[in-house]
Amino acid sequence: MSDKGEFIWPVRVYYEDTDCAGVVYYAGYLRFMERARTEWLRSMGVEQGTLAREEGVVFAVRRAELDYLAPARLDDLLEVSVGVLRCAGASVRIHQAVRRRGQGQILCRGRMVIACLASSGFRPCAIPERIAAGIRQRNPRLEEHH
Repeated sequence: MSDKGEFIWPVRVYYEDTDCAGVVYYAGYLRFMERARTEWLRSMGVEQGTLAREEGVVFAVRRAELDYLAPARLDDLLEVSVGVLRCAGASVRIHQAVRRRGQGQILCRGRMVIACLASSGFRPCAIPERIAAGIRQRNPRLEEHH
């Protein structure tokens, strides 16, 4: 966790993440952000496979908006942050950033809306209370909207 209450996940840029010029391909940032969100949930004790099997709930990206500011390159050490803007009903609004580790330079930033869906039929459903409570606990300044 950062001093801003954001979850931080480290990543190294591998050859498979880059284009022929050795620069991270634009879709690679989405993969980095997805992995960080998965680890953020895992840090709260939420395993997505178990959640789908045992509770019939999955999370899916409903909206993604990204700004690409500077390139990451092969072998760079990065950190990906996850911060919550709002948690309400069937969705979580988050902001994410990919930074060069140790420098703080933002390479890519994004805002996401993550929907909670029933795995049978993929219709919106309420975020399980234990998960919503974990999000609120880690982000005490969140506004609650129901």
